[in-house]
Amino acid sequence: MVNLSVALDCRNFFFGLNMVFFRMQKLVQWPSVILILFILTSFHPRPITWTALGDSITYLNDHPDETGNRVTKGYMTRVTDSLGDVTFINQGHNGWTSVGIAKAIEQLGLRRTDVYSVLLGTNDWWQGIPAGTLQDFTNNTGTATVSGAFRIIIDKIRSLNQRAKIILITPMQRGDFVYIADKHNNAWGSYKAKDGQVLASIVNAIKAIGEKERITVIDLYNNESLQVKDLVKFKRLKDPSSESFRDYTYPDYLDIPFNADKDQYPYPMEAIGMTYDGLHPSDAGNEVIAGLIRKEISKFE
Repeated sequence: MVNLSVALDCRNFFFGLNMVFFRMQKLVQWPSVILILFILTSFHPRPITWTALGDSITYLNDHPDETGNRVTKGYMTRVTDSLGDVTFINQGHNGWTSVGIAKAIEQLGLRRTDVYSVLLGTNDWWQGIPAGTLQDFTNNTGTATVSGAFRIIIDKIRSLNQRAKIILITPMQRGDFVYIADKHNNAWGSYKAKDGQVLASIVNAIKAIGEKERITVIDLYNNESLQVKDLVKFKRLKDPSSESFRDYTYPDYLDIPFNADKDQYPYPMEAIGMTYDGLHPSDAGNEVIAGLIRKEISKFE
């Protein structure tokens, strides 16, 4: 028979030994816990850098005076104001086409960034540059077409950062554009063809490139908030029958002539819709664009 006092002594010994090991284990764990807490409290995400390539729609972000101060904040500033860890580089070039960007791609001083957006194509359409085909992109046929130009642009971006997030943005629909600083600079909207080509042809070419390359595409052209009827609330034109000015909504203004020499500027402040001049986004239009880009950049890791 086992001596009861010896059994009790053994039990107390092993209990005490377990307590020692338990305390030692807690002492070993504390430095790990402290290290984890230090990392969690001291870690700050690196700011995301973003290059926005584009035409006047992008350029005007940093030049609100050239909108007659009708725009208070462009789409890029709206994105970075709401996403505090994002900074942008404005590579918008007033009046440029995708072909012009492609031809000058080595002279633009593009830098390595995390995200690149490309909003081009509306000036290509107005200048009669053909959309081209997906084969023009695939075969790298050069700057004769929009599709060929996009191949050069995308190749340049990937040479700067193979892992960059690329966002292709289609052109918006267009109303009748009248430049706020010069009424003689005007153009009809995307509701009819220019040089035998509709703007949708360029939109579809960009979307096809995005699908082939598995690149995110933001389709402004088909966005329900940016339809041609919403771009301006009205166009103020002279009634041919009475010679008095009237406010015509879309599509009623299409058949009313505009005389840049005699008529007043057709888009007073109260006519501003998603654009302030029939083409360039207003504050409301820029917010729609910013919201779509913000959503995509927020996914970036």
